[in-house]
Amino acid sequence: MPSESKSKVTVAIIGAGLAGLSCATRLQTLGFQVQVYEKSRGPSGRMSTRHGEGWSADHGAQYFTARDPVFIEALNTWIKAGVAANWNPRLSVYEGGQWRESNSTEHRYVGIPAMNAPGQYLAKTISIEFNQTIDKIYQQDEKWFLHSLENGDITQSFDYLVLAIPAPQSRTLAKLVDHSIEAVCSSVKMQGCWTVMARFSEKMHMPFDAAFINNEIISWISRNHSKPGRTGQETWTIHATPLWSQQRIELDREDAGKLILESVKKLGLNCQNAEISIHRWRYASGAINTEMGFILHEDNKLSLCGDWLNGGRVEGAWLSGYQLASAIHISAALNT
Repeated sequence: MPSESKSKVTVAIIGAGLAGLSCATRLQTLGFQVQVYEKSRGPSGRMSTRHGEGWSADHGAQYFTARDPVFIEALNTWIKAGVAANWNPRLSVYEGGQWRESNSTEHRYVGIPAMNAPGQYLAKTISIEFNQTIDKIYQQDEKWFLHSLENGDITQSFDYLVLAIPAPQSRTLAKLVDHSIEAVCSSVKMQGCWTVMARFSEKMHMPFDAAFINNEIISWISRNHSKPGRTGQETWTIHATPLWSQQRIELDREDAGKLILESVKKLGLNCQNAEISIHRWRYASGAINTEMGFILHEDNKLSLCGDWLNGGRVEGAWLSGYQLASAIHISAALNT
């Protein structure tokens, strides 16, 4: 049971992606008072699903793997709760102008009925304020204060502050309060990703459900309906490569989509009669050169977590938040 003094320790977490949610749920279990702020209208970050009338598509992270025993334990909890399941697609690889079947034996998992389901499951147990863009942070009398773009100054103050957002956004917030954290964030080169979602009125007869593509423009194609729990129209997700996307990150949305669709047509997926949605992920991938897991500055109680600090994967994001929460737990115990 948490001690009375520990239960009074307050933590603000900026970002309700998987790292932030993992950190928040772990801290809450350990007896901390946690408040999460998220600029979007819902949780899960890049474990995201686009919904429309009669269709849906996972347009961020496409699947995840599990290797660490602690994360496997969390995954098993999600599976028992019905928010995650194993995905066994017919998997192909395109490289050197040739198709081949993938020889990968790795277990892949997805959220059900959508990729954002595990995040929504975690979010149910914690306090989150959505549509809150934190644009300023400052410390006074060993307490952290936040300012929201939408609502101005937030009245509550906090003992610890966690930035669970991409490195460029963390750098913007930290530059006036912690130059060493700003420097770490500046060293990370994040890359964007252009994503196209194509909706068809009938099933497309492709020889695969998902494919790794090694060409200049496309990196990944997948049939959303090959994942468990999906309903609605036949929908395919197409991801452009990080390099191609980053070089064209400011391109007009329609122009980027046109180039991607021309490329995927050459691979056998003709989207001429499909309804198209296009999304630009400005910070889709990128990681620090030396994996740090997380950062916690004991002097000012400012910390960072996220996939970019821990290998750039879904599992890495969850572990980053979980491990940071454990470190804050130790820190708070030493300061009481």
